[in-house]
Amino acid sequence: MSEKRMLIVDAELVKRIDDNRGDVSRSEFIDFLIESQFKGEKKNQGGVTREEFRQFQEGTKELLRSFLEFFISYGLELGKQPGDNDFEQLSQKLQSLSGSAKVKSS
Repeated sequence: MSEKRMLIVDAELVKRIDDNRGDVSRSEFIDFLIESQFKGEKKNQGGVTREEFRQFQEGTKELLRSFLEFFISYGLELGKQPGDNDFEQLSQKLQSLSGSAKVKSS
């Protein structure tokens, strides 16, 4: 049998452990939580990192910028001249997106 040690924790923590451990002992439950935490560091459990989310945002902005460029050039090729106000608003959006999109070199 393994050596036993005593761990002193707050009463509130013991209550939270007891409320969530079900039929397993406190020791087994704490061991499970610790093992889950260590495995969670190695394997991302369906979440995304900040870097992945930032890359997604930048990709979305780049895609939107490409769509705006396409629709502006498509409208110009058809000969339909957009209203000055509409064109100015689209140009400002396009410039703000291209200014915020960072091009990464591989």
